[in-house]
Amino acid sequence: MGSWGQGLVLGCCLLLAFVWGPVLSRVPRGQQERQEQEGTQKPPPPMDHTERDEDKQEKYSPNLGEELPASRCFRCCDPATSVYQAIPVPQINITILKGEKGDRGDRGLQGKYGKTGSVGARGHIGPKGQKGSMGAPGDRCKNHYAAFSVGRKKPLHSNDYYQTVVFDTEFVNLYGHFNMFTGRFYCYVPGIYFFSLNVHTWNQKETYLHIMRNTEEVVILYAQVSDRSIMQSQSLMLELREQDEVWVRLFKGERENAIFSDEFDTYITFSGYLVKHAAEP
Repeated sequence: MGSWGQGLVLGCCLLLAFVWGPVLSRVPRGQQERQEQEGTQKPPPPMDHTERDEDKQEKYSPNLGEELPASRCFRCCDPATSVYQAIPVPQINITILKGEKGDRGDRGLQGKYGKTGSVGARGHIGPKGQKGSMGAPGDRCKNHYAAFSVGRKKPLHSNDYYQTVVFDTEFVNLYGHFNMFTGRFYCYVPGIYFFSLNVHTWNQKETYLHIMRNTEEVVILYAQVSDRSIMQSQSLMLELREQDEVWVRLFKGERENAIFSDEFDTYITFSGYLVKHAAEP
């Protein structure tokens, strides 16, 4: 056989050794585990002869007729078997240990005030409350006042309906009892009042007005048709209750009537004041 043949045989041997070497070198799994356990397991500690004798006496203490329980061996590494028996946890009845209720302790110190919170949204308006009882009588020595004096700088002509004479100049309006927008005096202090109305007539026209209390015509201010204009006045005293209204009304256009005034002078005035309060004797 030449050198080429020897090399071929040597290559085949190496190939077989490479393929079958790991398979032949394996060890069965069970045998490998037993070898590892035998290598790692520690030798058991020496037994005390005194304890052995006592154990024998306790084991053979039962009656002779009874059979001894068969001993069983367990491996320490076996996870499914417990070497030590589980000791039950003792249960304590808490109701037996509960004592009587003690005395209340002293109150502690007050803590610090917290930060002030933000203001909340405004709530809904609540229902209207019931009317309260009448209060005690006031002091009789207290003085009550009510007074106004207003004027008008614009003329006014009649039309198809009654007109309220509205004033544009305010001389005196104590506590705002006279409303310049509506042209009416509102009584907030009941009692006796004095009122005065002054107007300037218009040439060739009638002057026809009423001083009104609420919806009632109280007095009239009238001037016939004349070639010359004159100053005309009317005054009276009225006993008013609270919330009464006093105002001046121009008659409607059944007759052509008017009152005169201009922007330079005030020709029309209406005044009133409290003479005696209703509560005074």
